[in-house]
Amino acid sequence: MATIQLTAEKFKNDIFDYTQSKDWNYKDDVPALIDFYADWCGPCKMVAPILEELSEEYEGKVKIYKLDTEAEQELSAMFGIRSIPSMLFIPVDGEQPKMQAGALPKKALENAINSELLGE
Repeated sequence: MATIQLTAEKFKNDIFDYTQSKDWNYKDDVPALIDFYADWCGPCKMVAPILEELSEEYEGKVKIYKLDTEAEQELSAMFGIRSIPSMLFIPVDGEQPKMQAGALPKKALENAINSELLGE
């Protein structure tokens, strides 16, 4: 499974409809990671193939989304994105999502997925 391109509409349908509620309520039962990126961002381009690999390695366990900050400025503003890449880790247990800024190497991303999303 490849990473999933995320739009504001898909975000509202699949993740959380911020127009209906202010209290975070993740709609899915599979944890997720959202990569906030831009096409012109060098570090984002370095992370992209790693996220593709991870989407295959964690298929069925974690959904990995990509959100273009240029195209989806409303969502970027909602999450206060000031630097890219930024990753949003969304657990399923009702916990608030956690943001991590910067281009993380694969091992650091695996560790974050395992600890923040899978509880390992």
